[in-house]
Amino acid sequence: MRLSAAFLLMSAAAAFSLPAQAQQAVNVRGVITAFDGKTIEIKANDGKAVEVILPEGVNVAATKAFSLAEVKPGMMLGVTTVVRDDKVVAIDVRPLPPVVKPGLSPYDLQPQSTMTNAVLEASASAANGNELTLDYKTGTVKVLVPPGTPMSQAVPGTRADLKAGETIYVAAREEGGKLTAVRVQVSKDGVKPTQ
Repeated sequence: MRLSAAFLLMSAAAAFSLPAQAQQAVNVRGVITAFDGKTIEIKANDGKAVEVILPEGVNVAATKAFSLAEVKPGMMLGVTTVVRDDKVVAIDVRPLPPVVKPGLSPYDLQPQSTMTNAVLEASASAANGNELTLDYKTGTVKVLVPPGTPMSQAVPGTRADLKAGETIYVAAREEGGKLTAVRVQVSKDGVKPTQ
């Protein structure tokens, strides 16, 4: 339990406090084609070949299934949303460590998507799924979670999980034309990162 808590704290710190210098934050999503212990080669979702340097100090997260049955009031969630038919609809839901700062910001998972890091106030059944009421500190939002919405959670992994054919999500910083990983989450046992 201590390992898991420490891992989540380190992952949160890395993911949500990128240096604000001349570096640019970049998210890479795709499938691993090779890993030599230092550089992850990825076929990105847009078809491009991408190389990301993995520093020794960056932990690797694996992925575990997560469901609405595990969602409880007071839990910190990361929910990516889009607006459809005047409703805020979830396209990704995952639990976050309590240390993550709440907030609402644009995100790149889909065009016009938004990331909400928030505390769950309430969950209720709705006509087309479940409705979550999320408090992101400066406001609240009601989000519809349709059946089949991708959901997953990060759990401690190792570099041995970085195998060709696995799906990967990398939060990286770009500097001097090179990408360096800040946070890495990889699929495991068929469960893919949803972010």
